[in-house]
Amino acid sequence: MSTDPIDLQSSGLKVTFPRMKILDVFRTSSHRHLSAEDVYKILTQDHVDLGLATVYRVLTQFDQAGLLKRSQLGSGKAVYELNDGERHHGHLVSQATGEVMEFFDPDIEKRLAAIADELGYELTEYTLTLFGVPKRLPARAGQD
Repeated sequence: MSTDPIDLQSSGLKVTFPRMKILDVFRTSSHRHLSAEDVYKILTQDHVDLGLATVYRVLTQFDQAGLLKRSQLGSGKAVYELNDGERHHGHLVSQATGEVMEFFDPDIEKRLAAIADELGYELTEYTLTLFGVPKRLPARAGQD
């Protein structure tokens, strides 16, 4: 999928080389959740000469413009994902492997809205991050 300059313009951002390249990383990566360091590493591997400070600055701009969503999924660093208009979802982070899995549960969503309502609020946003370890770790080669 190619990056469309109209997406940047419609979010109020000028079309620049760094912005186009970073947006392209999110659109073409096989990983949905990327840290600034992940983006920087991908750009470096693609021989794109952008500094890490530029990556951080652009990610912050994209988050503020609504192009990306920022999440804190443990380990003290932020990860970003494309804000593609999907419904709210939670994240389950494996403490064994660092893998991030997304989930959506309409019952949880209803309960969160009910809690907000009981407290006199309308739910507009939520962040739900679960941490766990697999019930069974995959067997390693050479082990029974």
